Amino acid sequence: MSFDFDNPPDRRGTDSQKWRKYADRDVLPLWVADMDFVSPPAVIEALHRRVGHGIFGYARPVKSTVDAVIDALESRYGWRIDPAWLVWFPGLVCGLSAGVEAFASPGDEVLCLTPVYPPFMGAVTGRGRASSRVPLVRPVPGPGSAGWTIDWEALERAVTPRSKILLLCHPHNPLARIWRLGELSQLADFCLRRGLVLFSDEIHCDLLLDGDNHTPTASLTPEIAANTVTFMAPSKTYNLPGLGTSLAIVPNPALRTRLVRSSAGIVPEVTALGYAACEAAYRDGEPWRQALLAYLRGNRDFLVDFVGRELPGIRIDAPIQATYLAWLNVEALALGDPAAHFEEHGVGLSDGAPFGVPKGLAVRLNFGCPRATLSEALSRMKRAVANAR
Repeated sequence: MSFDFDNPPDRRGTDSQKWRKYADRDVLPLWVADMDFVSPPAVIEALHRRVGHGIFGYARPVKSTVDAVIDALESRYGWRIDPAWLVWFPGLVCGLSAGVEAFASPGDEVLCLTPVYPPFMGAVTGRGRASSRVPLVRPVPGPGSAGWTIDWEALERAVTPRSKILLLCHPHNPLARIWRLGELSQLADFCLRRGLVLFSDEIHCDLLLDGDNHTPTASLTPEIAANTVTFMAPSKTYNLPGLGTSLAIVPNPALRTRLVRSSAGIVPEVTALGYAACEAAYRDGEPWRQALLAYLRGNRDFLVDFVGRELPGIRIDAPIQATYLAWLNVEALALGDPAAHFEEHGVGLSDGAPFGVPKGLAVRLNFGCPRATLSEALSRMKRAVANAR
């Protein structure tokens, strides 16, 4: 099947949060994790059918929706889950917040590996818990780099009697890093030994760019499964974030009960349209996903080549193994506010500081866009780099 990723509809003047940020300026938005591609035709057709029904009451997932999720996890990862393990949320951040509420009391600590998706820290501090940040070890630039790694000694030192949860981003946002089997096992065993509940955010797990196989953390052993809350969603893969549908997979009934209780009366329901889109994405969206991965690989390669040839002072410290997000090291440019500098030259990027690194160190770029948009944005960045020197 053929899908057109080069010519999506123009999102200017629409309700798009991504594009409205710069509505009055000539700035190409490559910031928030929201692709500019039309979602899979199967999803759009399913939504049309659901809208045609004409009644939009409170919804719960029907068996075919649950089966689509279960079948996708088994066929892609060899992970057979029980339907009873599923807890539905209208967004991953809601699930994180509910989990923090469930498993940590005010004043307790939640560990995370930085840099990381900012809501990892916001979901913690916003609920009166302490965010304990353990910096990842930056890779040594050059061929054969192992990429960002965990500082195991620092992680051990970070644990205190108040530590209750460890948050893992797998694959990692913003570093586009795939955690390998040995690392996952060591991290999961660490949590068991230290009495930490492991939250594994696997929302980007269907976006591995080079044919790697994703390993769900909870699939490693029954003991690890009983200590892990896994978060997944169709939103990033199939470009459905505005439909607010995600899920937690919680094999341990005691943990599951606490998670459900913590969200009762606070977290809203997933909508009827969200369930319809989720089912269609997991059941019928595979041809589109494979085409998307091929296009993203092309964008990734174009980006890496351009940065290496045309953007002195910017480097990509490690291979981009997953997602449509690139973490760009800009410290050599010595910019006080790199995101603002690139905005002035017509490119909107995510500033690195909210991800837990010093201001001026890095920016995040979303390459989930048409190749022509990426090319124009990189040309503008070239001018921005020239004007920084």
